[in-house]
Amino acid sequence: ALERLGDAGPLTSLPGVGVWTAAETAQRALGDTDALSVGDYHLSAMVGWTLLGRPVDDDAMVELLEPMRPHRYRAVRLLEVSGLARLPRRGPRLPIQQISRL
Repeated sequence: ALERLGDAGPLTSLPGVGVWTAAETAQRALGDTDALSVGDYHLSAMVGWTLLGRPVDDDAMVELLEPMRPHRYRAVRLLEVSGLARLPRRGPRLPIQQISRL
């Protein structure tokens, strides 16, 4: 993701800084519109569910978003803020408790 703005090597050579951190830094600090956060725990599933109706892995997410290059970060961000992004809800829901009973 940092190829257009420079080499990510110096940033990722720091202990604890990987490709995800480099992409997030490029998005926010450098304004890189194509920096895709590969390795994000929820991002690939959100993109898959929103565009295909099923979860996908990072490789499939990159392939899905390839036509949107050089605006992949913008496309993902637009999905997030537009309200169109979706993930299936899981797990039991707690019943609403009456405060007066506490």
